[in-house]
Amino acid sequence: MNWKAAASSSEARRTRGYTPPVNEDERHFVRRIEDIAKAAAGGRARCTRFLSDREQALASAVLARFDVAYGLWGGYDGAERMILCIGTQQAQDAVDIQCVQITPYPAAAALEHRDYLGALLGLGIERACIGDIVPQEAGVCAFLVPAAARLAVDELREVGRFSVHSILCSAPDGAAAQPQRHMRTASVASLRLDAVLAAMLQASRTQAVQCVRSGAVAVNHVPVQSAHAEVFENDIFSVRGHGKYKLCEVGGKSRKGRTIISYFQY
Repeated sequence: MNWKAAASSSEARRTRGYTPPVNEDERHFVRRIEDIAKAAAGGRARCTRFLSDREQALASAVLARFDVAYGLWGGYDGAERMILCIGTQQAQDAVDIQCVQITPYPAAAALEHRDYLGALLGLGIERACIGDIVPQEAGVCAFLVPAAARLAVDELREVGRFSVHSILCSAPDGAAAQPQRHMRTASVASLRLDAVLAAMLQASRTQAVQCVRSGAVAVNHVPVQSAHAEVFENDIFSVRGHGKYKLCEVGGKSRKGRTIISYFQY
C-alpha cells in the first residue's frame, strides 16, 4: 500500500496557494480534522472516510500545524478521492478499502460515471463512503468502504435502465485503475477564468462569463464569482450542466503570444 505523503511546497511552476475555508461546512470540517489530530497526538489513530481533493487540501493545511504522522490512500496509486489516516504506519496499513466490479448487461450499455454514482447513492450509501468509480472494459470498479461494498454486492441490481451484476474484486493495479483521460490543448489570451473556461467549453468568453455570473462555476470546489479571477495549473473546474475539467499544464507561448494550455474533461 503506497500512501500519498504531504507534497513538497517547493514547486517549479506556479500553482494556486492554500484557500482557507469559505463556508460553515468547511469550517466544521477543519474543526473535525483538528479534533482527530489531537486524538492522534495522544496515541489514538484515527481515519476519515473518503475526502474530495478540496477536503484533502484543507486537512493537509490543518495537519501541518500538528506533529503527527498521516497518509492518504484511495485504494490504488493515483486515486482522486482518498481516505485520510492520522497515526502510526501500522494503523494506516490497516485501512480497508474494497473494490466492487459493476458490470452492466449488455456490456456496451451507455452508462456514465454519474449513472453509477446515482445508483450507489440510491441504495442509501453516503457520498463519503464512495471513492473513485473507475471505468473498465465492461462496467466500472467502484472503491468503497466495506459496509458500502457489502450493500452494493447484495442490493445493486440496476444502473439507469440497465441490469447490472456486482461482485467484490481485487483492485486493479495502478496503471489499470487509472481512468483514461483524453488530453486536449488550446491557446488562450490570458490565464483569466473566462478565457480558460471558454477554451474548455469551446464557447465564447461572453458565454463563459455568463456561466460564472449565474453561479454555475466552482474552482477546486469553491464557488467563483469573478470571471476575471486568475487560474493556475492543477485547478479543477466544475461547471454545472457541462461537467468537470482539470487544467493540467500551462505551457509556452504561441507565435501570436497566446498561452498554450493542456486540460482534460473528467
